[in-house]
Amino acid sequence: MINSVHSDHAELRFPSLAGDITQKGYEKKRSKLIGAYLPQPPTANGAAVVRCRLQHSEGAPRRTFRSAHIGVCDVREAAARERVASTAGNRPLFYFRFGVDQALPQERRAPVTPSSASRYHRRRSSGSRDERYRSDVHTEAVQAALAKHKERKMAVPMPSKRRSLVVQTSMDAYTPPDTSSGSEDEGSVQGDSQGTPTSSQGSINMEHWISQAIHGSTTSTTSSSSTQSGGSGAAHRLADVMAQTHIENHSAPPDVTTYTSEHSIQVERPQGSTGSRTAPKYGNAELMETGDGVPVSSRVSAKIQQLVNTLKRPKRPPLREFFVDDFEELLEVQQPDPNQPKPEGAQMLAMRGEQLGVVTNWPPSLEAALQRWGTISPKAPCLTTMDTNGKPLYILTYGKLWTRSMKVAYSILHKLGTKQEPMVRPGDRVALVFPNNDPAAFMAAFYGCLLAEVVPVPIEVPLTRKDAGSQQIGFLLGSCGVTVALTSDACHKGLPKSPTGEIPQFKGWPKLLWFVTESKHLSKPPRDWFPHIKDANNDTAYIEYKTCKDGSVLGVTVTRTALLTHCQALTQACGYTEGGVPDPDSLGPCKGLRQEVICPCASSPEALTVAIRRPTDDSNQPPGRGVLSMHGLTYGVIRVDSEEKLSVLTVQDVGLVMPGAIMCSVKPDGVPQLCRTDEIGELCVCAVATGTSYYGLSGMTKNTFEVFPMTSSGAPISEYPFIRTGLLGFVGPGGLVFVVGKMDGLMVVSGRRHNADDIVATALAVEPMKFVYRGRIAVFSVTVLHDERIVIVAEQRPDSTEEDSFQWMSRVLQAIDSIHQVGVYCLALVPANTLPKTPLGGIHLSETKQLFLEGSLHPCNVLMCPHTCVTNLPKPRQKQPEIGPASVMVGNLVSGKRIAQASGRDLGQIEDNDQARKFLFLSEVLQWRAQTTPDHVLYTLLNCRGAIANSLTCVQLHKRAEKIAVMLMERGHLQDGDHVALVYPPGIDLIAAFYGCLYAGCVPITVRPPHPQNIATTLPTVKMIVEVSRSACLMTTQLICKLLRSREAAAAVDVRTWPLILDTDDLPKKRPAQICKPCNPDTLAYLDFSVSTTGMLAGVKMSHAATSAFCRSIKLQCELYPSREVAICLDPYCGLGFVLWCLCSVYSGHQSILIPPSELETNPALWLLAVSQYKVRDTFCSYSVMELCTKGLGSQTESLKARGLDLSRVRTCVVVAEERPRIALTQSFSKLFKDLGLHPRAVSTSFGCRVNLAICLQGTSGPDPTTVYVDMRALRHDRVRLVERGSPHSLPLMESGKILPGVRIIIANPETKGPLGDSHLGEIWVHSAHNASGYFTIYGDESLQSDHFNSRLSFGDTQTIWARTGYLGFLRRTELTDANGERHDALYVVGALDEAMELRGMRYHPIDIETSVIRAHKSVTECAVFTWTNLLVVVVELDGSEQEALDLVPLVTNVVLEEHYLIVGVVVVVDIGVIPINSRGEKQRMHLRDGFLADQLDPIYVAYNM
Repeated sequence: MINSVHSDHAELRFPSLAGDITQKGYEKKRSKLIGAYLPQPPTANGAAVVRCRLQHSEGAPRRTFRSAHIGVCDVREAAARERVASTAGNRPLFYFRFGVDQALPQERRAPVTPSSASRYHRRRSSGSRDERYRSDVHTEAVQAALAKHKERKMAVPMPSKRRSLVVQTSMDAYTPPDTSSGSEDEGSVQGDSQGTPTSSQGSINMEHWISQAIHGSTTSTTSSSSTQSGGSGAAHRLADVMAQTHIENHSAPPDVTTYTSEHSIQVERPQGSTGSRTAPKYGNAELMETGDGVPVSSRVSAKIQQLVNTLKRPKRPPLREFFVDDFEELLEVQQPDPNQPKPEGAQMLAMRGEQLGVVTNWPPSLEAALQRWGTISPKAPCLTTMDTNGKPLYILTYGKLWTRSMKVAYSILHKLGTKQEPMVRPGDRVALVFPNNDPAAFMAAFYGCLLAEVVPVPIEVPLTRKDAGSQQIGFLLGSCGVTVALTSDACHKGLPKSPTGEIPQFKGWPKLLWFVTESKHLSKPPRDWFPHIKDANNDTAYIEYKTCKDGSVLGVTVTRTALLTHCQALTQACGYTEGGVPDPDSLGPCKGLRQEVICPCASSPEALTVAIRRPTDDSNQPPGRGVLSMHGLTYGVIRVDSEEKLSVLTVQDVGLVMPGAIMCSVKPDGVPQLCRTDEIGELCVCAVATGTSYYGLSGMTKNTFEVFPMTSSGAPISEYPFIRTGLLGFVGPGGLVFVVGKMDGLMVVSGRRHNADDIVATALAVEPMKFVYRGRIAVFSVTVLHDERIVIVAEQRPDSTEEDSFQWMSRVLQAIDSIHQVGVYCLALVPANTLPKTPLGGIHLSETKQLFLEGSLHPCNVLMCPHTCVTNLPKPRQKQPEIGPASVMVGNLVSGKRIAQASGRDLGQIEDNDQARKFLFLSEVLQWRAQTTPDHVLYTLLNCRGAIANSLTCVQLHKRAEKIAVMLMERGHLQDGDHVALVYPPGIDLIAAFYGCLYAGCVPITVRPPHPQNIATTLPTVKMIVEVSRSACLMTTQLICKLLRSREAAAAVDVRTWPLILDTDDLPKKRPAQICKPCNPDTLAYLDFSVSTTGMLAGVKMSHAATSAFCRSIKLQCELYPSREVAICLDPYCGLGFVLWCLCSVYSGHQSILIPPSELETNPALWLLAVSQYKVRDTFCSYSVMELCTKGLGSQTESLKARGLDLSRVRTCVVVAEERPRIALTQSFSKLFKDLGLHPRAVSTSFGCRVNLAICLQGTSGPDPTTVYVDMRALRHDRVRLVERGSPHSLPLMESGKILPGVRIIIANPETKGPLGDSHLGEIWVHSAHNASGYFTIYGDESLQSDHFNSRLSFGDTQTIWARTGYLGFLRRTELTDANGERHDALYVVGALDEAMELRGMRYHPIDIETSVIRAHKSVTECAVFTWTNLLVVVVELDGSEQEALDLVPLVTNVVLEEHYLIVGVVVVVDIGVIPINSRGEKQRMHLRDGFLADQLDPIYVAYNM
C-alpha cells in the first residue's frame, strides 16, 4: 500500500511541475490518483498517465509547499528522485512543509474536482514570473494552514468605498493582461472560499449584534444609512465572515483598552442647553446618540468597534523592557532573541573546482574559433531555432555565421559616417537590440562586433517609449557613449515611429543611429579586407547589463580572456565534444525523460556561471538535497530539519564549482568574513571566467569585483580578489553548492531575513488564482520607522468582487503569518495590466516600489496592517506617581529654573492723557464724543468694489443709538438688563444696535445671521444662541427678518418659538426720555458667544469695567488716537474681532475702516487695496482672510503693483486668532507681498480665548515677534527643549504677540495646579482687569467651569485669582528688551488642552499630525485628525481623481509613523470642503468626528488599518 502511494505521489508530482501539461489534464490525473484516499471519489475519465518534458521558466526557481497530511503517507522517497532545472542563480526546487491537523473535517478541504471553467493558455516563454510559483501541493498546504485559522475568525472591518470608485474598478473598466503575464488557467482549483458565510441571516445579524454591543441596548436597530454610502450593502457580510478569526501578531497591543471617557469621548453640550436639546446635524441626517451623549451610527462605529476588538487581543511577544528618559522617545532597538539559532560549525574552507585542463589545439580566441569552424566545416550546423511546436525554423551553419559576421564587422566600421569621420571605431560601444526569438541574427551581430573589435552592449527591445526601467537602460547607453544600435529588420519595423517614420528618442536615451544587420542591408567586404584576429586579451569583449534592487542599471564588463575561459570551463564541465549535437527529441515526451539529464546551474551577471551539476551515467545516484528549517534560514543559519516540522524548505544542489574556480561564502553584511559551515552567506568566486568591473564605476567595482575574504582572525584567504555573485547559499557536503536566494530579494525585517520569492509563493498558494493574476505579483520592502516593512502588490482580476478580494487579502496575511512568522505591512491590489512591465513582460519591481512610495500606484484595494508588524515603537509613557506641586517647585528652584510667569506693562505706571479714562461706561464715552467731536468719522464701511458703502460720525452713531433705545423700550417693552440678540451682517447697523442696547440698559448678544444658501445648517445655530442666551428680543434688518420667518426656515427650526423680532430698518423718530446709566461697573455689558473648535458653544459675560479696561489696554498697546486710521477685516461676532469692530473706535476715537471678510470672496484684493489707499499703519485680519489673499493673489502681485498697491506704510498687520500661530501661512504671506513693500516684521499674531478675549497683541512698540524651534518629541512629554532650526523633529513656534498692558500670565500644571518652570509645557493662566467674569448658563450651574475663572495655584502665590485659558503653552525670556528696558518675555501657544490627544501616554496636538499628512502627497489639500476609542482617525481631503484615494492610505500611515511614532487606526478620504471650518478659519474637529461616526461624510474611501 505504502509503496503504491509513493509511486502515485511521485507520478503526480512530476507533471505538477511541468510546463506544458494542460491544467485539465493535471486535474483529471490528480482526481484519479488522490481519489482512492478520499471519502467521496469524484468520477474521472481515466486519463492516461502522460510523461512530460520539464520546461523551465527563465531565471526563476520552483517552489513547492507540502502538507504533511493530505492522504499521502511518506513522500521522502519520491522527493529524493526529483531533479529540476533552473538557472539565474535561484534555488532549483523548494518545498515548505507544515503540519496540518489530520482530523480536519472533510468538507473544509479544498475540493479536488476539475474546474469546469478550466482553460489552457499558451505561455510565452518570456521570463515572466508565473510558472516558478506553480504548485498544487504547495496550494493544498497553505489551504490547510489557513483552515486552522477558520475556527478563530477575526472581525476585520472591510474598507468602505464610494460606489463610483467600485464601478470604476469593475470588470469592463480594463483589459486583462496580455499572455506575457502568464495567466495559464488561473481559475483552476475552485477551492472552497473557506470563510464565506453560508447563511446571509448571520451576516446581517453581525452588524446588528455589534451595534447592540456598543449601544448597550437590546432594541437598537441598524441605521438605514448603512446601505447607502460607501460600498455595497453586501459588504457587511464581512463582519460575520471575520467575526472570530484571530491573527496572531508580533507586537504589543496599542493602548485601546485603558481609555477613560473623560478624555477620549468628551461630549460638548452648550452650557445651559435645555434638557431636550436637538441633536446637531451634519448634512440633513439626524444623529443617533449613545448613552454618554456621543453621536454614533451603527455602521461606522461597528466597524471601528470591530477594529478595536481585533487590537484588544493579546499579541505574540510583548515589547521588551528598556530605559526611557522622560525627554526622549527611544525607538526600541530590536533585541536579539535569546533563543534564536546561532551558527555553531567550524569556519568553512574555500572550495576549489577541478583544474581547467586546456587542450593544446583549442583556439586562442573566440574569433579564431569562429574562423576555424567557418572555414574547416562551413556546412556544420551551429544553431537551430525551433518554433513553439518544436519544429526546426532555421539552421545557421558555421559558414553562414562566419560570412555574416564578416559583413557586419565591415559595415559597422566602414559604412557608418564618412571615410574621414567613421561613426564607429575599434573599442567603441554599440547597442545590440534583438528580440529573444531571433537568436541567429543576434549571434551574427555579436560576432560581427567581436571581429570589428567594437564592444557590444546587448539590451532588450523597448516596446514603448514608457517601458519601465527604459530610462535607466538609456542612462547606461549614454554613459557607455553608445551612438549606434544594431537591430533586425523585424525588430526595426516594430519599434514605435513618429508620423515622419523616424524612430523617436526613448526617454533618457542618447540619440542613436539604428542599423539593420540583415544581409540585404550589409555590404560585402572587398577581397583585400580581413578582420584583425588576435589572441584573447584583457580588452573588453562585451558589456552585460544588470538591474539593481533600486532600479539602477549597471554594465558588467567581460574581457576577451574571460569570454574564452568561460567557454572552456563550460566545455570541460559538460563534457562537450567537437561535432556533438544535443538531440532535441531525446527530451521528447514519447521517449520518457531521464532524471539525470536535468542539470541545474547557478549564474549571475557579475560572476557568469557560478556552478553547474555534472552529467552522470549513474541513474541511481540521487542529487544533493537538504531539508532546512525556515526559521533557521531567517537568521542565516542552516538547520537540517525533519520533514514533519511546520515549515521547512527543501533545496537541491546546483552542482559543483566551475573548473578553474575557487568558491567561498562570506557574511552578507559588513567585512567579507568567511561563513561557518552551517551559515548562509553570499557566494564569492575567484576565477578568470567572470566579469571584471561595473563600466565607469570604480567605487562600486571595488566593492563587488575586488573582495578579499578573510578568516575570523582577519587574514585574507587568497592574494587574488574574489567576486560577489549576489547569490545567497552555502557549500554543502561533497563540495555541492546550494543556493537559497538572491541578495536583491532579501528583506531584513526586525533582524530576520526573508526572501521576496518565498513570500510570493505563499501569497499565490492562497485560493490559487481566483483573485489575482499569477505572474503579476510584486513583493518588496519599504523602510518605515527604521525597519523594513513588507509590501505586496498584485494585479486583481476584473471579475473578482470587493468582498472576495478583501477576504483573499486577509487570508494571505494569515498564511504569511503562519508560515513565515512575519507581518505584512501593506497589501495592495491594482487593476489588471497596470503594474509597470519589464520589456519581457515581467513586473518591474523597483518602479512598482517607486510608484507605491510616491503615491502613483492607484490601487483598487488596500489593506494596511501596521499594528501587526510595527514592533519598535517607543514604550508608552508611564505617568509619574503624583508628585506634589511643592516638590516640583523646589526641584525647579534647585535646578535653577525660573518659574514661568510674565506680565505686560503695569497700567498704573502708564502716564497718558486718556480722556476716556474718566468714564466708567462706553455709553458715556460715546455721548462725550458726540458732544465734543460730533463730526469726527468713527466708522467707514467699504463694499466689494472698495467704495465707501456707509460711514458714521460720532453724532450720527449717538442719534441712531438713541432711536434704537426708544424702539427697544416702546415696541419691545424691555426692562433694564433684558438680553437682546443682534442678528446683523457685518456693518454699521450692528454697531448702532449695540450702542442702542447700552442706551436702553439691555444686554446685547451679537449673532452671525444664517447663510441664505445654507439655512438648514446655519439657522439652528442662530436659534440655539438665541435660546441659550435667553434673549427677550431679536433685532435685525428687514431682509433677515423675512428670512427668519421663511418656509426654508420653518423646515429647519420651529419658527413659532422665536422671541419678538424687531426690524431696525424702520426706526422711530423720537429721542428717549433718558439714557440708561448702569448702577455698577461690574454689571453685565454684553455676552460673547462663540463655538469653540471642540464644538462647545460657550457664552462669556463681559462686565462694563472689563470692557473699558479691554479697550484701554488695546489703545495703549497699539497707540490708537483720533488721528489714526485702522483697517479691520474680521467677523464682528465674538472675541477680539467684535471688540475691534464695535468698541475700540468709540473708546479711542480712531477711524475704523471696516471690510467685511465675505466681500473678499468676490474681490480678494479688497482688503490690501484699502490698506494702501487709506495709507493705513495698523490692520487686523483673520487667518482665513490671509489664506484667501495668499491663494487668490499669488499670481497677481505684478498687476497689483501696477495698480499702485503699496504696503510700505503698514506697521502692524495682526492676525486675530485663538490658536497656535500658523507660521507657514504668515511667512508665505510676508514673502508674497514683500515686493509690494510689506515689511516682514509687520506681520504678527494675537492670542485670546474664552476667559480673556485678548491676552497678547503685537502692538507698535517693543521687539519684533520671535520664533523658536522646539523638539517635538520632548513636547509630547510636556517638556520644552529648544533645538536648532532644521534639526530632526524640530517644530517652529512663533510668539503670539506682546502681552497686553495690565495682563499677568503664569504657566501651571493643568492637573496639579502647581506653577511650572519655563522648560515645561503647561496651561496658560491669566490675571487681568479685562478677564470675562464667567460663563453664562441658564441654571447657574457653574461648578463644572467655575475654576476656569476663579483658580488659585496650589502652591506659591496662592492668593491671586487666575482664569484658566484651556490652552497649553510656555514662556521664554528672550535676549530682546521691552520698551521699559527689561528683558522681554515671549509667550508661545502650543494648542488647546481640549483638542490635545492623549495617545500612548503622551500628548499630541492635532495640527502637528495634520501638517505632516498634508506634506505626504500633493493631492492632500486639507487634513483633520481626532481620536475615537483611542484610535487615531485621519481625515484627508483629496484634490484629484477618486482613483488616487487609495494611494493616500499607505502614505498617511507612513508619515504619521515616521514623524510621530503613532499608528493610524482609520484613514478617511473625502472630497474638498468636507472638513468643517469656522469663520475664524479653525477646523471643527469634533463636529467632523460626529459626522464621521454618524456616517454623514459620504467618504470616497475609508481604510481600517489592522
